[in-house]
Amino acid sequence: MTRINSTKVGDIEIIALTDGASQFGPEMFPETEEKIITDILRNANTESIDTNFNAFIVKSAGNTMLVDAGPRDLFGETCGFLSDALTEAGIANDDITHLYLTHLHPDHIAGALTQDGQAVFEKAQMIVSEADHAFWSNEVFTDETLSQWQVLAKACIAAYTGRTELVSDGDKLINGVTALALPGHTPGHMGFRADNASESFIHVGDIAHAPVLQLANPDIGIVFDIDMDVARDTRKRTFDMVATDGMKLSGGHFLRPNIGTLDRVGKSYIFNVG
Repeated sequence: MTRINSTKVGDIEIIALTDGASQFGPEMFPETEEKIITDILRNANTESIDTNFNAFIVKSAGNTMLVDAGPRDLFGETCGFLSDALTEAGIANDDITHLYLTHLHPDHIAGALTQDGQAVFEKAQMIVSEADHAFWSNEVFTDETLSQWQVLAKACIAAYTGRTELVSDGDKLINGVTALALPGHTPGHMGFRADNASESFIHVGDIAHAPVLQLANPDIGIVFDIDMDVARDTRKRTFDMVATDGMKLSGGHFLRPNIGTLDRVGKSYIFNVG
């Protein structure tokens, strides 16, 4: 089974790396009636709410940027295959010049650390949004889960101390690639856009954890969104932009094959591979 999928935007190469897969239960979408979920699944001819864990390689002007690093061993045997995907793509850890973390949730950063908290990508400059860096560094959480996530976020920040760049919306990441603010999932949650000549690609981060549900009904939010209302607005606005402008897209949890375009059908969207 291949773990990679690629596209080009002019001279920029983008490679999706599938780290693993999992499934959600309907309880993970607390503001949505279970019947709505069941009807969407039935129309899609599936019984499960599937998700993938994706990282990405972006190559541009001699730079090799890894976008997110997967959950490592946090979610059991179905995940933690980032190293295999990188090997399939012909990329060694030391080839990576930049490590762009869309946000500091465990399933995006654990693969950037060894089990004893050391940096995996020793030659990479870590890039993270200023807002997410501040949030996970300074917030005092009463929620036990968020407190545990903060421990890992702080460990990642510590491991890359001295080679960290903080960015905001529109800042350059590497040549032809800019940061894209996508607030709601976390305060500093981001994706990126790659533009070259008349072509564009949007990485939409975690605005859709369960594509089969959230493309069919972008109003559906997931429990992981820190501000579900803002995340919902971001998802709807971004999907509309991608469909209207005919951009390619992918994201942290799109199912393989995970690069394509969107068509708008009423208030829903259809993902077209390619």
